[in-house]
Amino acid sequence: MSAPVHLIKGDDAVLVGDEVRRVVDALVGDGDRSLLVDEVDDDRYLVGDGAHISPLVDAAQTPPFLTDRRVVVGRHLARFTTAESVAPLVAYLDDPLSSTSLVLVWDKGPKYTGRSAVPKSLTDALKRAGGVTIATGVPANAKGKDAWLKDHVNASAVQLDTRAQKVLAERLGEDLNRVGAILGVLESTYGPGSKITVEQLEPFLGEAGGVPPWELTDAISEGKIGIALDRLQRMLSGGDRHALQIMATLHRHVGGLMRLDGAGVRSRDEAAKLLGMAPFPAEKLMKLARNLGSGRIRHQVLLVADADLDLRGANEWPDHLVLEVLVARLASSSSAR
Repeated sequence: MSAPVHLIKGDDAVLVGDEVRRVVDALVGDGDRSLLVDEVDDDRYLVGDGAHISPLVDAAQTPPFLTDRRVVVGRHLARFTTAESVAPLVAYLDDPLSSTSLVLVWDKGPKYTGRSAVPKSLTDALKRAGGVTIATGVPANAKGKDAWLKDHVNASAVQLDTRAQKVLAERLGEDLNRVGAILGVLESTYGPGSKITVEQLEPFLGEAGGVPPWELTDAISEGKIGIALDRLQRMLSGGDRHALQIMATLHRHVGGLMRLDGAGVRSRDEAAKLLGMAPFPAEKLMKLARNLGSGRIRHQVLLVADADLDLRGANEWPDHLVLEVLVARLASSSSAR
């Protein structure tokens, strides 16, 4: 934590907040937080006729009192998106006070809803000052998400055994922004340095989080009815997806099979070009289409078409029941030999 300034940014308020707490805790260490930390937020920026960044710069330039250093946290900075608006901060970073550790939080806060890009002049000044930029976003791909979660677990004050790490990943699904709170509660409950088992972890996991769409379609493709229904429920509840959004996923799935059927593609690259998707998922669909054959593909297309009409009012069943029956039938069709 030797950098004079840290810039923390991201779209998820929970993840940004977790990272701010982590950085500030590390900067404070064993010191007295009440004497060390000065937080500047939206209310202090609103001076006179509008918002000005000068209160943050004034705080950063203030020498410590009764301590040898200060930690200044500037929150809600996403309202300052022009070179002119951040000019006083850029000037400060060209000659920062050695006794101040500055934490810049690029979030919008409750009073601003406009654009939020970091001005290039500030980015350049941060680099010149030897600062650190921390992007809190979770990677979009599965491999990146796994690595992100592993890094956060490894950096926590408690140690999860292998089984506990696996259960944590499975239960969180796409809701990775919950990991900071769970690890924090584990530390408070069992103490820093504790080794956590599945039995100790389970009470703090809460409801299963959402899962990405490919976990549903993979389970269907493999004919695993129970897993497919579980993934469907997690998409509906933990993932907060509307029934029609899930139907769109299933439309794309069987639509891809229908396009591949009889197309004569021989490689993953040819399949990817035909379907307009990445080679890996295109290869999975290509292999599934070959395994199913034309008859079962037509059957699955008709199942999805009928269920789509049911969701739009042809059947009085509740949406979740329509989807449950459809998913079970699709998985059963995929597993038939």
